[in-house]
Amino acid sequence: MSVALLLKLFKKSLRLYGGHFEVDRKKGRLEEISQMEAMDGFWDDADNAAKIQKEKSLLQNVVDTYEQLNELSEEFEILTEYAGSDDDQDSAEEAVEVYSKFVEQFNKAEQKVLLSEEADPNNAIVNVNSGAGGTESCDWASMLYRMIIRWAESKGFKATTLDYQDGDAAGIKSATVTIEGPYAYGMLKSETGVHRLVRISPFDSNARRHTSFASLFVSPEVDDDIEIEINDSDLRIDVYRSGGAGGQSVNTTDSAVRITHNPTGIVVTCQNERSQLQNKMQAMKVLRSRLYELEMEKKREADAEAEANKRKIEWGSQVRSYVLHPYKMVKDHRTNFESSQADKVLDGDLDGFMDAFLRWSVEGTLEKEQ
Repeated sequence: MSVALLLKLFKKSLRLYGGHFEVDRKKGRLEEISQMEAMDGFWDDADNAAKIQKEKSLLQNVVDTYEQLNELSEEFEILTEYAGSDDDQDSAEEAVEVYSKFVEQFNKAEQKVLLSEEADPNNAIVNVNSGAGGTESCDWASMLYRMIIRWAESKGFKATTLDYQDGDAAGIKSATVTIEGPYAYGMLKSETGVHRLVRISPFDSNARRHTSFASLFVSPEVDDDIEIEINDSDLRIDVYRSGGAGGQSVNTTDSAVRITHNPTGIVVTCQNERSQLQNKMQAMKVLRSRLYELEMEKKREADAEAEANKRKIEWGSQVRSYVLHPYKMVKDHRTNFESSQADKVLDGDLDGFMDAFLRWSVEGTLEKEQ
């Protein structure tokens, strides 16, 4: 590829990035925030200031990325001019290094373009549920729970278990985890759906192959300023003693809270805190997030993915399959992305699946718009 063509691609990429992410508008908003910070009393409202600072951080990240790409593009242009006019080998080698940096940075920037939905920057709330298969599925649910935790840890995100229900013999029946980090929901939304496991069962004395199912449901943690109407009369609130030995940092006092939203049938539980009031507040936060995601599903017009997520947790409804015997393979049935490194995937290596899902989602949206 010629230098002229590379430079043209550089500039085109920058225009696309700047246009998709509305860099000029974001710079204007950053100026507005700077003026707000200088106003008397701004820092007195700690909650509002924290929200504004979070918005500022996300905006600044986008603008900084654009500026870095622009600088690399200009540096590449200068180096190629030196290399071409003076036959400068050092400049030519440095231009190659700059090109590699630009590609690396642009790939990261491209993911931010794909994460452009309103709730994508939010923290995520992940619900794990075992499905058809008894003990096998409970063990599989615990493997998925660990997979999500390990992914969060690899990103430097904070994972907090709000609820953890042990299985009768092994694994878990269900768990609820909050994942706190930038774009946690945007990335984790790819995991929503039924996950299928094929393996030699560790619980079968005859070492036969078994198929198990478990589901993940990911919703964005919503801020208090997002209006979601919840009537007290629509709620059933039960207090109970948390199960298990508390090995997952779950307390064993009589403070666990279960909230049932009667109009939708959504049930949320929290037993992470020792205070009944704190558990109720956390459970209400989860309920708000679930109701928000439910409304978003309604607005996606019969999205095929949303329909798949409503199916029973059993054969034929899976979004991804994990095969550990007779070979090792993980395949996403929506995007057809696959990996032979099943152990690494179960250890939290999900970036390839997440990236493929984002691209698949954007392509589907574009097809609908055409």
